[in-house]
Amino acid sequence: LGTYILTTALLPLLEKAADARVITVSSGGMLVQQLNVSDLQSASGTFDGTMVYAQNKRQQVVLTQQWAKAHRNIHFSVMHPGWADTPAVRSAMPDFYERMKNSLRTEAQGADTVVWLAVSSEATKLPSGLFFQDRQPVRTHLPLASTHSPPEDEEKLMEVLEEFSQKFKSTS
Repeated sequence: LGTYILTTALLPLLEKAADARVITVSSGGMLVQQLNVSDLQSASGTFDGTMVYAQNKRQQVVLTQQWAKAHRNIHFSVMHPGWADTPAVRSAMPDFYERMKNSLRTEAQGADTVVWLAVSSEATKLPSGLFFQDRQPVRTHLPLASTHSPPEDEEKLMEVLEEFSQKFKSTS
């Protein structure tokens, strides 16, 4: 919801700007999730923080694709920084960190693609709405993973997020 509220609030200004860009930092974790618009608040079933995180990252990819279709004057990108050695990885996933610490990227390596997307003229020559890793567009679905969503689910995500955001706008 935060990504949605922040971005939609900025859209009127971005529409007027030259070379406007929106870059969302997602995660490869979204590759294991199909968009689920029936339980955006994770209210049913057992809460699994890792899966909720992956679902949120799938939502960010869908948001980026939907915004790219709707706002042709703005260049939208979403990216995965790769697994980097950050305080968040160390504290949130200590077992993963211990197993992988010798092969994790540096923070600078993790930031490379997002910085490139923000400033490179090459990035805007590529279509808006793509998912990037290592400065390259990559797939948003693994072969045979059954993570594709019907268009009506993607449209429903936008509708539900707009409804949620209206609740925050009316109380602020």
